[in-house]
Amino acid sequence: MRGSALTPRAARKAARVNGEPIAGTPMKLSAFLSLLALVLQEAGTTSLPGKERKRREDQKHKDHSSRTALRLENYVPSLDSYDEVIDLSHHEPTDHRDQLPEVKGTSLPPPTSVSSTQSLFAPRTPSSNLTMTRPTPLTRPTTLGLLGSPTSHGLPTCLVCVCLGSSVYCDDADLQNIPPLPKTTAYLYARFNRISHIRAGDFKGLTKLKRIDLSSNFISSIDDDALRLLPDLKDLILPENQLAALPVLPTGIEVLDVRLNRLRSSGIQPEAFKALERLRFLYLADNLLESIPGPLPLSLRSLHLQNNRIETMQRDAFCDPEEHKYTRRRLEDIRLDGNPINLGLFPSAYFCLPRLPTGRFA
Repeated sequence: MRGSALTPRAARKAARVNGEPIAGTPMKLSAFLSLLALVLQEAGTTSLPGKERKRREDQKHKDHSSRTALRLENYVPSLDSYDEVIDLSHHEPTDHRDQLPEVKGTSLPPPTSVSSTQSLFAPRTPSSNLTMTRPTPLTRPTTLGLLGSPTSHGLPTCLVCVCLGSSVYCDDADLQNIPPLPKTTAYLYARFNRISHIRAGDFKGLTKLKRIDLSSNFISSIDDDALRLLPDLKDLILPENQLAALPVLPTGIEVLDVRLNRLRSSGIQPEAFKALERLRFLYLADNLLESIPGPLPLSLRSLHLQNNRIETMQRDAFCDPEEHKYTRRRLEDIRLDGNPINLGLFPSAYFCLPRLPTGRFA
């Protein structure tokens, strides 16, 4: 109806259209409370007493400083910011010599005269109680063959040579004689020296000696008793010396190497090798032998006689001429090459061998 009154809803709508506020329109409570708190805070700050205001400003300054320190702790300088961290353009050098503490000089007592022996061996004591102490004399080992045993150089053996366990190495040591050796020596190597003679007592008491290697010396003679009393000697190595005769050998020897010497047949005693029941390798090459030494032990496996002066051989040099069924199987290596002998003229001398000797057959 046109004359009836407007409803409350239609009245509010008309008011919003016309831009007029209506007293009954509710405002948002949260916005109003925020604005009111801000106004009250500003009013309270301006109304605070001077001391309270200063305290709050100081607290605010401290908070700002702590935040700045935290940022600096986490700051890692780089090549781009290095000039910001270290800037020496405004640095002024400071002389600190005027800040050194003053040292007052005091007179020192005169030095006490002490002899060189006292300074080395006497204990450190105050000058008022200084006493002389006699050093303890050093004792030299007396056991034969130890460090105290002098060589021809006047030095202990194990300083001139190298002693490793039961082995003694004296190679190229400019020795003229066999040096005193430790009692436990089992292997001696004294090659490339100037030894000319082996004496009877050079190996006395060395009952454990198993190998002697004296290659490339100037040995021209060996006493008969020098090697005979060595029960454990198995290898005797004497090439490139000047031996014209062999000494009496121990019965347990297995390897005898006397190559490149001046050995003659007259320098080998009759049946010198027959008693050597363990001899397996006999090397007599490059000497002055005129005949094949014998008789040879049955244990022999290798016989080298090349480059000597052998022109003939006996029928029983290797085989028994009366025992045609016998075969000497162990003796497989015989070298007679480089000798003037014609092996084809002595077929009965080697019929029992498993292999023919090496040499000339025509």
